[in-house]
Amino acid sequence: MRVLAAMSGGVDSAVAAARAVDAGHEVVGVHLALSASPGTLRTGSRGCCSKEDAGDARRAADVLGIPFYVWDFADRFKEDVIDDFVAAYAAGETPNPCLRCNEKIKFSALADRAVALGFDAVVTGHYARLEDGVLRRAVDADKDQSYVLAVLTADQLSRAMFPVGDTPKPAIREEAAERGLAVANKPDSHDICFIPSGDTQAFLGAKIGIRPGAVLDADGTKLGDHKGVHEFTIGQRKGLGLPGPAADGKPRYVTGIDPDSGVVTVGSAQDLEVWTVLADRAIWTSGETPDGPIECVAQVRAHGGTAPAVAEPDGDGLVVRLREPLTGVARGQAVVLYRPDTDGDEVLGSGTISGTDRERHSYAGELVSDKA
Repeated sequence: MRVLAAMSGGVDSAVAAARAVDAGHEVVGVHLALSASPGTLRTGSRGCCSKEDAGDARRAADVLGIPFYVWDFADRFKEDVIDDFVAAYAAGETPNPCLRCNEKIKFSALADRAVALGFDAVVTGHYARLEDGVLRRAVDADKDQSYVLAVLTADQLSRAMFPVGDTPKPAIREEAAERGLAVANKPDSHDICFIPSGDTQAFLGAKIGIRPGAVLDADGTKLGDHKGVHEFTIGQRKGLGLPGPAADGKPRYVTGIDPDSGVVTVGSAQDLEVWTVLADRAIWTSGETPDGPIECVAQVRAHGGTAPAVAEPDGDGLVVRLREPLTGVARGQAVVLYRPDTDGDEVLGSGTISGTDRERHSYAGELVSDKA
């Protein structure tokens, strides 16, 4: 096949491209310029898409003997990822920009251009597996990225290749060194790629500004003030600006965010437990929507815990009833569904979390009050 290798300048995408070459494909490397000021987007292991990264990608392509280009996607990235990220936080949500980047940039804008230019597929260094069109978790559980790829449609997956998903990360670095790739020991990027400082609150504060509000406990008692709901996420324990723990000595957690009133509610760890997750924009990776409830394993954060559940299509969305409660479930994140009879390995689909319910339901046993 004629394939386009998305080369970030890191070790994973370099080895992915190399494996595509080994497989006999006609490979062309491309680096995505995602910033209007690329020199500002890397500080050590933080950030990405800098001039340094573009240079590393080009050198890797030279070692592999493949053509290499840099494509400017800065405007599209700003609109679809950065602006979306800021707007979601302003609305009291907790978005995952990697999800949007995969959905809107790498497997939409990039893939569409690739197909228009006659390429058959896009190769990336994501840690996930594709087997007969089925998206599965990576062999390396610590590096698994199936969660952030679960927003891809069946059509997008049909044009994707993930060559490194069957190999643990240390072995990928060893392979890169054996191939003479200079990025073999390059640090992985951490945190949010377009916030190289790692200070998300400062980044959002500069974009959104000060929107003061109150911090209340579960009974409505005012405990303090804040400068904006963008400073909080559901399940947050630190940085609440409150003088010490609750009266019972236990830590407080953010349990609710109301962007309209500016109220941030805090409570106990038990107050974070939810039994039902509601989601919009359901995507079924097989391309077929189930005709009723299905058993699944639900995951609500990129490297968070999972719970057995029953998911049911609801219009364009989902209702996911958990058999065990999950905590820290935030609007704007994704709920990703895995097939239970594959040990939670095969991705069934996903949705963007729009709400939760704390009431225990019949799927979890006898119906009881959430205050029991």
